[in-house]
Amino acid sequence: MTKTINILFLAAEAEPFIKVGGLADVAGTLPLVLRNLPAATAEEARFDVRLALPLHRTIRTEPVTLRSVADFPVYRRGGSIIAQVFQGSLSGMPVYFVNGDPISEAKAIYSEDPALDREKYGFFSMACLEMTRYLDWEPDILHANDWHTALALYALYSRRKNPAFARIRTMLTLHNLPYMGGEGEDVLAAYDLEAIKDEAVPAWARSQPLVLGLYGADAIVPVSPTYAREILTPENGCGLEEYLRSRAGSVTGILNGLDLTSWDPSADKSLAAMFSVDDLSGRNVNKQALQKQLELPAEPRVPILAMLGRIDPQKGVDITLAALPLIADQPWQFVLLGTGNAALEEAARSLQTVFPDRIRAVTRYDPTLGRLIYGGADMLLMPSRYEPCGLAQMIAMRFGCVPVVRTTGGLKDTVQEGKTGFLFTKPTPEALAEALTRALAVYASATKWKRFQRNDMKEDFSWVRSARQYAVLYRSLLSRS
Repeated sequence: MTKTINILFLAAEAEPFIKVGGLADVAGTLPLVLRNLPAATAEEARFDVRLALPLHRTIRTEPVTLRSVADFPVYRRGGSIIAQVFQGSLSGMPVYFVNGDPISEAKAIYSEDPALDREKYGFFSMACLEMTRYLDWEPDILHANDWHTALALYALYSRRKNPAFARIRTMLTLHNLPYMGGEGEDVLAAYDLEAIKDEAVPAWARSQPLVLGLYGADAIVPVSPTYAREILTPENGCGLEEYLRSRAGSVTGILNGLDLTSWDPSADKSLAAMFSVDDLSGRNVNKQALQKQLELPAEPRVPILAMLGRIDPQKGVDITLAALPLIADQPWQFVLLGTGNAALEEAARSLQTVFPDRIRAVTRYDPTLGRLIYGGADMLLMPSRYEPCGLAQMIAMRFGCVPVVRTTGGLKDTVQEGKTGFLFTKPTPEALAEALTRALAVYASATKWKRFQRNDMKEDFSWVRSARQYAVLYRSLLSRS
């Protein structure tokens, strides 16, 4: 009989239960794709992937029926905390919802108090590790994501001599290195764990939850090949580059995928008109609808430039706002949709008053408008200072909205200059303006522009491609043990 590889996938959020950011898209899709990934040969192991989530106050459990499967104490200095585990099923995949006082007492998924989040996610991580001893199913691999679940890997590393944990391999997917969880001495002390003593790790980092996970992980997976290289440099290593270089043999970049069913312009009923790679005419209808909704001049041959998502310096919103006046002598309209940094939101609204017939700053969360922007705008701007993977550029390409991006992280890995988009290197308004000038020159030729759009829409960003790379890494991990 073909062996099954058991994987427990830990995440702070996952669709369709709870979503704040891109992690929810990954955790809600990748485990399912891995479970359904066909084996290349009859002898090759399949994957039994199971998802573990905190039972947040605001979690939506309506899609599943929950049943209690375990209650057990999680040791904490001063007295144990009872963990409760409920099991549901998502498209045939078991999902474990973990509860306990630090989770049920938390008012938000992510709070503004790092200490509260460390307590909540520290307990969740320790409960998930302890849970493996109480289920009638044992994981071969514990797969954590970002700092919220990283402590589980470090705790397992610290307890490898325990026969219950000795055989389990570990993996950490790294979505965003700068978010390390803060000084974690309080959580380490609470669960009787010691800070890292290895001098290869900078002293300031030895109790940061993410760093603890990196140290304990058998495999480290940044979310794009380029980001995997970037974190080894002083520019993007956040002070950990020397340590990460010492672990370079354990670092493998795997690009995130895209849910092609959710993001399908030929079946998206929220659009004014659906369209496909073989018939792009619906994009014109969407553009007209977008201009009408935003009260922009109805100019079918004036390109609409767009930015969507978090309004933040990391995303280069300030770079875009400074670049647009530099190309004011060229035809364009611009829409910004999102929320975030208050000063940047105000700067965008101020620029709209300077260009009232060309710029719209929509500072709210509006997913329906976002889909119309993807389906009707001509170019997506992503001048990110760093971008571990990026999702917006892949969605835009799926919808024939041509990306203009900086050569960093996943943007560099997904956009090809002169074929699927336009790239620039320096994070400056002048560099973005130059790339936009090149893009606008191509846009002037409808034939050339449609070639870019069709190239974009034919790109394969499916999770199957990414899952196959994870599968190779999982099997490699177990072959070493």
